[in-house]
Amino acid sequence: MNTFLLIIKKKLIDALKASSVEIIDNTSEHKNHKFFQQDKLHLKIIIKSEHLKSLNRIDAHRKVKQILKNEFKKIHALELKIN
Repeated sequence: MNTFLLIIKKKLIDALKASSVEIIDNTSEHKNHKFFQQDKLHLKIIIKSEHLKSLNRIDAHRKVKQILKNEFKKIHALELKIN
């Protein structure tokens, strides 16, 4: 896993006290899309976190986006699954 994804994983684990974080880079699946940018990532993040699970879906997404606000400069799309 590259350094950028490891940074994301560490930030989420530390901020959310998550018991697990899995990051899947789906960028290659979007190469033929009209607005595809090589330097922007399409990520799926699966987080096991009691804190996020206690929030509604929108607030959970907001929380993750707040934690990763600096990293979002390199992220085009984020799919979030909370367990």
